[in-house]
Amino acid sequence: MTSDAMCTALADDIDAIAVGELTPDAAAAAHLSTCAACRAELEEARRLDKLLRERPVPTPAPGFTSRTIQRIQKAGWRREQIVDWIFNSALIAAALLVAAGLWIALEHTGLSSLSRDALDIFAGGATTLAQKVTPSLPLYAGATGLLVVALGLWWWASDAAL
Repeated sequence: MTSDAMCTALADDIDAIAVGELTPDAAAAAHLSTCAACRAELEEARRLDKLLRERPVPTPAPGFTSRTIQRIQKAGWRREQIVDWIFNSALIAAALLVAAGLWIALEHTGLSSLSRDALDIFAGGATTLAQKVTPSLPLYAGATGLLVVALGLWWWASDAAL
């Protein structure tokens, strides 16, 4: 491996080596002993780590933790409200689409008009009605299944968030 390639490979590991989280392998150790730039970068990282460790840690203000937790919970609550609004809007849109689909299907089959033909269908028996409605049953079953799954996911997500 060339010196430039080794410098590039070590660039991400310098900080971890400086704080002792990572021990360089033989090739990296040899490179650090011969490359002035990498050695200087390692020494700078060690100096910075030492300064940070020697610096006193300030104590948080009274109530800092409780205020921070309240802010996080409030942000989560807002996010849940947005998700609920989007989900409810999607459900309303889906219900409108199903209603529009039903209306179109009824208009197309002629079942929506209370004309003599519709009365004849009802009077003619359930078999004629079943023959006209049967092709649409998979659509209704699919829409109902989608609604049940969506409500189930909503219920699950609400319980998981608590």
